[in-house]
Order: sequence, then structure tokens, then C-alpha cells
Amino acid sequence: MKMILMLLNLVCAWMDSISQEKIPFQGIDQTWQNGADRRDSSVFSGSKYFTPAVLLDLNYNYSFNDPIDNTVVGSTALARHNEMQLAALHVGGDFTYDHARGRIMLQLGTRSTLIPRNDYSPYRGQYDLASVYRYLSEAYAGYHFDVAYGLNVDAGLFLSYIGLNSYYQAENWEYQASFTSDNTPWFFNGLRIQFFPTRNLKIEPWIINGWQSYGKFNSMPGFGGSVTYMSDNSNVKLISNNYYGTDAAGLADRIRFHSDNSLLLRYYHRPNERGISQMAFSVTGDIGFEKGGGVNGFSDADPAKPAQYFASVMAYHRIWFGRKRFAWTIGGGLMNNPGRYLVLYPTGQASPLPSPNNPTQTEGAFPFSANPGDPFHAWDCSTNLDFMPNQAITFRAEWVHREASVPYFAGRGGVTSQTGYTTSPLNPAWRPDLVRSESKVIVAILFRM
Repeated sequence: MKMILMLLNLVCAWMDSISQEKIPFQGIDQTWQNGADRRDSSVFSGSKYFTPAVLLDLNYNYSFNDPIDNTVVGSTALARHNEMQLAALHVGGDFTYDHARGRIMLQLGTRSTLIPRNDYSPYRGQYDLASVYRYLSEAYAGYHFDVAYGLNVDAGLFLSYIGLNSYYQAENWEYQASFTSDNTPWFFNGLRIQFFPTRNLKIEPWIINGWQSYGKFNSMPGFGGSVTYMSDNSNVKLISNNYYGTDAAGLADRIRFHSDNSLLLRYYHRPNERGISQMAFSVTGDIGFEKGGGVNGFSDADPAKPAQYFASVMAYHRIWFGRKRFAWTIGGGLMNNPGRYLVLYPTGQASPLPSPNNPTQTEGAFPFSANPGDPFHAWDCSTNLDFMPNQAITFRAEWVHREASVPYFAGRGGVTSQTGYTTSPLNPAWRPDLVRSESKVIVAILFRM
């Protein structure tokens, strides 16, 4: 009889185990990670069909270059100098019904101009794609399959995962991203598959229009994928992102490859300590190139086909204290990008045409050169202090210094006109005032529910 009861108990336990929903990364603490949601739960988690989300990102940025037009260039996080700005208001959430799923996140604020401004695919063909998608940060729908720990197939506009940093500033250790993250894509438009073979592993292939592009530059789509691993003890995270595509307008034979790889390690964790609560660091290294169509990847042996590649690294260290209500972060990075094919253009793209993405008086009139062989080397460092009275809000004060090998940042004369206003008739002798370095102070309020 005892043997029968034991067998029945084993059968019942087995049936319970296979009937339980398998949730990827369940029980793994991700709240400390750079580029991840620091909340351990949502106040809206009780909803069956819809979980709302609200994010507010407000900043005050002061550049010691003090440009007269109050304009920041070379950044996807900042737009204005010496002004309080609403950088982003995101409102939306997640919809679920049976196995159907969808996510919509609207975006308002200066980032709704900054991000589309860096996509030039709307030049190809008609209909203003930049305006159509401008106020969306995420909009996709798909289906969940109960395979292993889950299989999701989604199509639409979704966030990219290159450069470690999250698109949502409330998830990042630093406000002004290092060049590694700031010059790699924030969004993709296409098809995404997420497969979780185990609790610790995610494999995510992409078939997309291109590298941060609403449309296509050529006929071939972009291909890529992300692999994420997290350890059982929650202290290690590994990410590898890779991309292959043709993203040079009218140059279908020019291919691009990019590989981005990150290690995050939490090496100290005492959450209830009044002193130091936890310590962690992140390291990210990127390598990529373009080849064909007049450029030659890493080789500059042929003067007619100069090298065109991207190599960068960034590292950050973070210490939490006061039972994780305070945190101090320090870090920075280096970038080498001969050919400038991934550099954010500070004065509009290298085109004689006015930009449909950000039509201003000077857009396209004084293009930042991005010819094959044009060198660009840069480095940055930053440090900040966070006050986090609860998991919904962060108050951040940050100091940033950035330098480039060529004039790149807005100087005292600004990049708009001799008076700083778009309404002023341009002096024919006026040119945008670009300088090689900048130091700035950023104060930000980051809210998430």
C-alpha cells in the first residue's frame, strides 16, 4: 500500500509540474541590471487583459559651451540646453487575450523628434514615414506558443537591444549614453521571434526593414538576433546582439555587419545594509564594418576603397547604498568610426536636400561630412548620483564630458543662425559653430508606473 501511495504522489507531482506555466527568468532578480526595469512588480499587475504603463522623463541640461540657440547635437537623449524639457512621455501597455498579445507605447516629447531625425529611409519613396511612426516607440502584435519556456512571434515596431542601454531612461544607470549605445539603433520595424528554451536563456531572431529604419534602403531586409543568458543566482547576465543588412541608400552591394556584446556582473549584494547595499559593473564591446560600394571593411590597403568600420567599448560601475535608495555610477567609453557611417550627424545628414524629418532653416545646408575615409574618434566619461525614494521615481544629477577628434559638439555660436533663431535671415558668411569637446550637467526626473 505504501508503494502505491508513493507512486500516486509521484504521478500527481509530475502532473502538477507539467500543468504549471513556465515563466522565463522567473525568480531571477533583474532589478539591478543596466538597461532593465528596476521595479520588482507593477501596481497594475492585477489586470487580466491589459497592463498599463506610464513613463515620464524630464531633464534640465546645461552645457558649459553655452550655445546661443540652446540646441544640443550629437545626442539621442538631450535636445535643448539651459531649459527644463519633457524629453519623453510614454503611455500605453500590454494587451493579452488567450495566447494573442500586443503592446502599444506612445511617445511624446523631444525624443519623438530626435529619434526619427536619425532615420533617413523616408527619403526613399513617398508618404512621410517619419511622421507616421514618430509618436510610437513600440507597436506590435503577435502570438504566444506554449513551447518550452515560451515562444513569441511578434510583428511591428519594437525596441532594439544593441548597445546595452534601454530606450527608456528609467532603466539605465546613466542618462547620457556613451557613444557605443548612442550610435547604435533604438528601434526596429519588422518581425521578431522570442524563444525561451530554458528558464535562463532567450534566443531572439529578427527579420527587419533595416538598421533603425522605418523603411528599406534597398531590397534585402536586415537580419539579426539577440541571445540573453542570466545565471540562477541573479548575479550574471550575458548578451550578444548581431546584425547583417544593406543600409546604404542606392548601394545594394554594400553590406553591414555589427556585433554588440555585454557582460553584467553583480559581485556584492546585501540589500538590507544601511551602508553599501550592492555593487555591480557592466562592460560592452562593439565591432562592425561596411564592405562594398566603395568601402573595404577593416582594410585600407586600397586608397580608392578606404576602411569603414566601427569599434567601441564602454564600461560602468554602480554602487547602491542606503538600502538601495541611493546609487552612484561612474563610467565612460571610446569609439573609433572611420567613415562616420554610424555617427549621429550634428548638423543634418550629408545631403543637399532638406530633411523631411526635421525641416529647419539650416537642415541639409551645412551637412556634417560622412564620406568614406573621413575619420572619427571620440571618448566620454560621466558620473551621477541617484536618489530613489521608491521604485516608481528616480532623481538624477549627472556630469558628462565628451571629446571628439573633429569639431562635433555645439559651441557658443550654436548650429541654427547667427542670432540663434530660425526666423533670422542667414548671414552668408555664417557657419554652424562646432567644437571638439563639451562638458555638461544634467538633472533628470524619471517616473515609471
